[in-house]
Amino acid sequence: MKRIALSTLSLALLGVTGVAHAQSSVTLYGLIDESIQYAHNTVDANGKNSNQVGLVGGNLQGPRFGLKGTEDLGGGLKAIFQLENGFDVNNGKLAQGGRMFGRQAYVGLTGDQWGTFTLGRQYDPLVDLVQPLTADNYFGSTFTTPGDVDNNDNSSRTNSAIKYTSPVWGGFQFEGMYALGGVAGATGSGQSWSGAATYATGPFSVAAGYFRMDNGNTLASRTAGTPPTAGWNGSTSDGTFDNQVNGAYAAAKSIGIASVAVQYVAGPFTANLRYSNAQYKPDANSGFGSTQKYNVGGAYLGYQATPAMLVGVGYIYTKASGDSSATYHQVSLGGDYNLSKRTDVYLVGAYQHASGQQRTSAGTLVDAGAAIGSYGYNSASSSQELVSLGIRHKF
Repeated sequence: MKRIALSTLSLALLGVTGVAHAQSSVTLYGLIDESIQYAHNTVDANGKNSNQVGLVGGNLQGPRFGLKGTEDLGGGLKAIFQLENGFDVNNGKLAQGGRMFGRQAYVGLTGDQWGTFTLGRQYDPLVDLVQPLTADNYFGSTFTTPGDVDNNDNSSRTNSAIKYTSPVWGGFQFEGMYALGGVAGATGSGQSWSGAATYATGPFSVAAGYFRMDNGNTLASRTAGTPPTAGWNGSTSDGTFDNQVNGAYAAAKSIGIASVAVQYVAGPFTANLRYSNAQYKPDANSGFGSTQKYNVGGAYLGYQATPAMLVGVGYIYTKASGDSSATYHQVSLGGDYNLSKRTDVYLVGAYQHASGQQRTSAGTLVDAGAAIGSYGYNSASSSQELVSLGIRHKF
């Protein structure tokens, strides 16, 4: 009888516990994206072009695992949090500069009537609202801007960010973010701020916004009259310096990015166009004298051949002006096939041609070298090709 009574009591307690936690949830999630990749015209350790074959992760999406949760506070209000880690699938090392939760780490409140208010390390509004209407949203890094000069591939995330996302009103939504620099005696040093809005009606969507990040290095921390002794460091935002395309501007005083994208869906076809203007502004110790500008235009056409099969083609035109005069043309192709709801295989590739001149990290102007996407590959040639055959699993 005692055993029966205890069993009955245990079941009752479990039932009460289940009710108590029914309105709260914590979810463990993640994904692994891995590929065999071939790169042609990639600079080797001797500074010469060579071919490279290896395992490379994160083509469609960066590998990650995370925790996210909600708690119902009543009255339509919920507490939310998210902790998201990034890692290199080939060696297990932490990504995003070795941060434990380098992709996202925030806490906040959300309500259907009031919107969402969050605090912590987060994506900026352009990534949240504009990027989903571009080719990068479908095929990732192989379809993005050379050097990710306009942060279309999410190279930069923002620390100490205060962000508000509105509810959706008749297809319209806006988002604003401000990140505190936290420098004593210099409130604006290292700050970041951004705003964006989107509108969707039927098959048509449009989004636009602006993102500004300031370098946390003050003039006093750099040596005047020489190449800078410190680059992008101490800012609330990570910066967007993935390869030789914009690596010489890591000591910019500030970066401003304006971006707009439109998308139209017609049956199995998805088409989008985008434009961005990124400006890397110098100060007296930046190592370059004129504002470096990148005007980027992109087009994408995707076709859902079957419920499981997506194919797409993209084109990106990138024009540098101001401090250097390089031009980059990039064509990308991709195919993605779903083996299940959680697992897919893909084949993506790109060709890029560069012309004009670009500045090196040593401060000199040289003939522009191709550098596809945000992979970090440099080339001593005006052209570069990249092909990746991969698999992605979500959990």
